[in-house]
Amino acid sequence: MERYVLDTNCLLMAIPRRSPYHKILTALFAGKYALCLSTDILLEYEEVIAAHASPIVAENVIKAILQLPHMVQVTPAYRYHLIAADADDNKFVDCAITANAKCVVTNDVHFQVLRDVPFPKVDVVDIDVFMRIISNIE
Repeated sequence: MERYVLDTNCLLMAIPRRSPYHKILTALFAGKYALCLSTDILLEYEEVIAAHASPIVAENVIKAILQLPHMVQVTPAYRYHLIAADADDNKFVDCAITANAKCVVTNDVHFQVLRDVPFPKVDVVDIDVFMRIISNIE
């Protein structure tokens, strides 16, 4: 099963049932891909979802994610500091490297710098590309 890291905004866009990106969550809960997380990512997910939706929605989403049998929780032992423009984004990169994820799913332009980093190689796709990827997973 392929492993992916979802940037917080991509997860946030996938939560509403009427969102065209809700398929990201339904595919996750259907076991079509593995979600890679670190404690820092989980805390950010909870904080941002609570601020944009509600604390109850945040709690329910986090609980559901943590119960997934194909959730990969890692503790990065090394910080690569590959994104200088927004150091807070590095938690997703470090998680992807540690978990050996296929890529980071994000629409954040700060991640574009990773295209020029030869090592460690971290691929990045935007949410629309990821929608096509999960549509092709059987």
